[in-house]
Amino acid sequence: MPSDFEEIDLSRVKTISIHERRSKITLRDFGDPVKGGHAFARWSESLPGQLAARDLGALARAIRQAASGKNPEIVWMMGAHVIKCGLSRYLIELMRKGYITRIAMNGAAAIHDFEIASFGVTSEDVPDALERGVFGFARETAEGCFAAATIGRAEGRGLGEAIGRALQIGRAPHRDDSILAAANRFGVPATVHVAIGTDIIHQHPAFDGAAWGELTARDFRIFAAGVERLGRHGGVVLNIGSAVLLPEVFLKAFSIARNLGAPFDRLTACNMDMIQHYRPRENVLARPTGFGGTRIAITGPHEIMIPLLYSSILS
Repeated sequence: MPSDFEEIDLSRVKTISIHERRSKITLRDFGDPVKGGHAFARWSESLPGQLAARDLGALARAIRQAASGKNPEIVWMMGAHVIKCGLSRYLIELMRKGYITRIAMNGAAAIHDFEIASFGVTSEDVPDALERGVFGFARETAEGCFAAATIGRAEGRGLGEAIGRALQIGRAPHRDDSILAAANRFGVPATVHVAIGTDIIHQHPAFDGAAWGELTARDFRIFAAGVERLGRHGGVVLNIGSAVLLPEVFLKAFSIARNLGAPFDRLTACNMDMIQHYRPRENVLARPTGFGGTRIAITGPHEIMIPLLYSSILS
């Protein structure tokens, strides 16, 4: 039976080519990781043992310790700004070196990652696009993501795996700078957590809510399996730049793991963002470490703090 209420007809919308769109971020803006050497180590050791400087060192040590363990679990949850700030290569290198064992991102991050891998640009000029009535209507972005989801659904994959695999198999021209493609290449579970209506591709007439719901639900179960391992074996979880969605996803996965008996008595939880929001503070830091563990809140711009953390881990 149809709804009693009027639905908008998305077949009426007009799409444009991504090449007609003004994009603010290109690969030229991406940072290039440099390992922290002796000079960085001496500088880091010269910092006061207080507040954020102390916490950054403690976080780096916790990540190194987790990576050296028998069952390493180092979970990085991220919002879209991590990619928009040009930080993908840092996360890719940390995956390569075993300092990230699981990635979770929201839908916007996955779209930015797909655009970077496929076209070398991302992040449209929103005010300009809204004025022209074309915000979010890049044709190639939607078609590519929809094709990846269709194949992934047929193969029984999650959304993150489906997009990463499509970028790899399809030999996207800039796949070496894609977090999802790298995760697929390294065998790192990468999950994408979508709230329908929040992402630009949901505006397109070919968007299949049933398919995307199925794939993101599978990703939630994959993510929850990792959170259970985190609770049983100890490790580190970081939330970087997601104010609402991933902290809520994490708390639900945490609840499942507790229901299954995971003790969470050796957890290090960190929230790193430009400001400290309520949900990350409660759902990532306070509640999960209430059973025994360490909570770390680091406030600062991603484009500075992630390179600092990267060098601190490797120095």
